This record gives sequence, structure tokens and C-alpha cells, in this order.
Amino acid sequence: MNRHPPPNHDRGLSYDLATLHRRRFLGLVAGAGLIAVAGCSSPSTTSTGVDEIPQETGGPFPGDGSNGPNVLNQSGIVRSDITKSFGTASGQANGVPLSVELTVLDAGKDSPLEGAAIYLWHCDAQGRYSLYSDGATDENYLRGVHAADATGKVTFTTIFPAAYQGRWPHIHFEVYSSLDDATKAGRITRTSQLALPKDVCSTVYDTDGYDGSAQNLSRTSLEDDNVFGDDDGVHQLAAVTGDVDQGYIATLTVGV
Repeated sequence: MNRHPPPNHDRGLSYDLATLHRRRFLGLVAGAGLIAVAGCSSPSTTSTGVDEIPQETGGPFPGDGSNGPNVLNQSGIVRSDITKSFGTASGQANGVPLSVELTVLDAGKDSPLEGAAIYLWHCDAQGRYSLYSDGATDENYLRGVHAADATGKVTFTTIFPAAYQGRWPHIHFEVYSSLDDATKAGRITRTSQLALPKDVCSTVYDTDGYDGSAQNLSRTSLEDDNVFGDDDGVHQLAAVTGDVDQGYIATLTVGV
């Protein structure tokens, strides 16, 4: 059974807009003398030099109540270790260890947003999303909410996600102004995705448990990805250190 999401995963309205080739679209708009384009996912650069993270689709498996199940209002969702399911679910996601460190900054002031909350989710080593995919509908692993500390940093303990057909390896996240907003599925400040570097992905996908990921990785690229392709993921490509034995650390600055 093919457990990987189908090729049209993460498509929909945001994908339809992306297929217009956002970079060419922006060039045409600029040539027409317009100042701004609503809904564009290209980042804006502030005078302080901190770029806003691009706005992206949350995909079809957000688990935030916008497309079926809502995990945000469940007791146990506020946590930093997201490798295991919580509540009545008991499953665990296995794979190469990964720590995700996001630093949330006010792009206008270049200052940390202490108390801002991030809801983070991604697929497992088989390309399945908890709550949605066959074999994982009763699980809620690889989903969690955590608040930023005084430096704006939010850290999650997780596993390296698979590469599935049609997408570059990635991690989804939503930024909220506070834990209260996040756990009430309130207004989202920014929805975006983190991209993982090719060399690290290739190393991870050569290990046991990531069947099919190496092949899927070879069939796509950051340049061709329907989310990261407009700017080759320059504002969303994480810096990753570590190894498969000790695990990896992925870091990214999130300007909002």
C-alpha cells in the first residue's frame, strides 16, 4: 500500500496562485506601477534587515479545525516533545532525532516576541500525517504548541520528516500571538513552512525506516517545489547541524 500522500498534497488555492509563477507575477505587477499585492507569499524586507517569513499554505492536514479535526483545543497539545501521541492515543513516531529551534522576531522592530506561540506539525518517517493518513488517524503525534522564551526561541523535539511524492521535505507551522490564542484556535499571525537542506535529507533517507524518501527526494527540488520555488526557499531553508547517530538541530529565524 502506498502510504505517501498523493502528488497534489498541499495544493489548493495557495498552489493555484503559486502556479502563476509568483516571481513573474510580481514583476508584471511592479511594471504596472502597483505598490502591493494582497495574498502574495513573497517576503517583505524591513528597514532593520529582518525579513518577514513568507506566508504559505497550511496544506490539507493542519489539524487546527480549518480542515476537519482540531487538535489545538485538546489537553496535552502544549508541549515541546512531539514524538509521542497524547491523551487517549498511544502511538510514537520513530525516526532520526531532530530538534527544531525557531526564533520568532518582530520584523518591524527586530526584537524577540516573547510569549508568541507556535503550532508545529509534520509527517512521520513514512510520510503519514497523524489525524488524517491511513494507519495514523487515531494518533496525534508530531503536533504540538509551545511558547517563545525571552529571546523569542521556541524548541520542539521531534523526528526528521519523510520526503513524499510531489513535495520538498518540509515542516509546517503557525504563529499565534499567545498560547491562549493558539489553544483556542484563534487568529493566526502567520502560516509558513520550514525547508530542510538536501545534503542532510540525503543522509537521513539512507537510513532504515525512510523507505521511498530517497527516490521522492530525487524527483523534486527547492526550485520546482510549489511552495518554496518562488525564491528557492531562501527565507525558509533551515540551518541544520548534527548527524544521524546523535540527531540533528534545525534552526530558523521567523520574522512576523
